[in-house]
Amino acid sequence: MSKHKSPEPDAQEEACSAQGEQNSPPDQESRCTPDVPEAGGDACGGSLEGEGGPDEQIASLSAALAELNDQYLRKAADFENFRKRMNREKQDAIDFANQALLLDLVPVIDDFERAIKSAESSRDFDSFYEGIGMIEKRLISQLESKWALVRFDSAGSPFDPGRHEAIMVEKSAGVTEPTVAEDFLKGFMLKDRVIRSAKVKVFMPVDGVPGEESPGADEADQGDVSRQ
Repeated sequence: MSKHKSPEPDAQEEACSAQGEQNSPPDQESRCTPDVPEAGGDACGGSLEGEGGPDEQIASLSAALAELNDQYLRKAADFENFRKRMNREKQDAIDFANQALLLDLVPVIDDFERAIKSAESSRDFDSFYEGIGMIEKRLISQLESKWALVRFDSAGSPFDPGRHEAIMVEKSAGVTEPTVAEDFLKGFMLKDRVIRSAKVKVFMPVDGVPGEESPGADEADQGDVSRQ
């Protein structure tokens, strides 16, 4: 029987070397490592652009300043136009504040013209007098209903300095307090304010006429002077 021959040393070393390469860990260079961004690069892989030089920044600021200045000038012009318009409307309101009232008075003037023409042609005093009375009633009614201008009578009412102006004063034994005896000119109220006081004649009690003192007071004064 022949003996089994052992493999040659070279072939045995190659087999062991191949088996060792299969079991050994991968080497450091072959590992998967994350890409590290380079200096100056973006985290997403892009590079940052520079902000520009001083000349570019000055140009950008100059353009922004010009735009803001233009906006300011436009706003100032708009405000000036608004101010002029408001002043004009205010002046128009003052100038034409009485327009509605005057338009209500124009028909009254027309009525007076018609009454005068009718009186010239007919010479009828009674008709003329009646027409004038109708015009007055219409005017007073229109002023009261539309403009709250009320004419008030004062005869027989107590004298009120806020509503009456005494033109004549007369003593009367029939009154116990100052009383309006007669209206010379009637007063007018606009809503709740007296805009023209009535000019009236006033009856005063016998012992209460202003500017006069009772005889007893004069005698007492004279007695005081004589004793001095």
